[in-house]
Amino acid sequence: MSDQRPIEAAEDPLTAELLAVALAAAQRAGALLRDGRPADLGVAATKSSPIDVVTEMDLAAEKLITGYLAEHRPDDGLLGEEGAATEGTSGVRWVIDPLDGTVNYLYGLPTWAVSIAAERDGETLVGVVEAPMRGETYHAVRGGGAYAGGRRLACRPSPPLDQALVSTGFNYVAEVRAHQAEVAGRLIPLLRDIRRSGSAAIDLADVAAGRLDGYYERGLHPWDLAAGDLIAREAGALTGGRPGEPPSGALAVAASPGVFAPLQRLLDEHGAWHD
Repeated sequence: MSDQRPIEAAEDPLTAELLAVALAAAQRAGALLRDGRPADLGVAATKSSPIDVVTEMDLAAEKLITGYLAEHRPDDGLLGEEGAATEGTSGVRWVIDPLDGTVNYLYGLPTWAVSIAAERDGETLVGVVEAPMRGETYHAVRGGGAYAGGRRLACRPSPPLDQALVSTGFNYVAEVRAHQAEVAGRLIPLLRDIRRSGSAAIDLADVAAGRLDGYYERGLHPWDLAAGDLIAREAGALTGGRPGEPPSGALAVAASPGVFAPLQRLLDEHGAWHD
């Protein structure tokens, strides 16, 4: 989905350039993944467990993105899920998940996305989540709001916690996943319900778009979080980890302001931050 308005709205020239590059790279990778998926797609490799998979399309999408960034921003650093890692000299680092929701993609389910963020001095300036099967591009600029296409995003008005729809995700390691299921089981009676999409980037974008009241997950990596966290915050959501901490691999939480604190407290009390 092409969108020029937020590029024009990014007042800082560097931020405007980073957003334009991120949008172009994400849209190219999204088109490759949507249109180039082979009918006989299989697993190319595994990571943390036999069900934590990488496909040839994950690798192809990361190669496309890193090549585009090397052409347009050659001095920047890179951190990609599938192994891209360079220091750079510009002070800008790109954090890339070329295919968030690989298992969904492998099975032909539509909930997957390309996630690209640009950081400077450890602070995320730009985030893009491209969701080709939804026909939506979510993006945000620090201090400039969050958008899906030309529509400005705003998180949902906060309901009482027992009326909140919350999403989560589960680890690929069986023992960790079992503990996460126990935590979710304790939370379900206290919430409207729990969803599980299989894509952290999509979940964070859905908090921003008002499709979820909250989201939490343990075990995320920087590439899972960077773009979606900025998009959620710029849409008015609060994000964090354990009380008083930023989102991290231990715990990431995003929710509308009235849901965030009670959800965060419950997660901390029920040990969602440890295995």
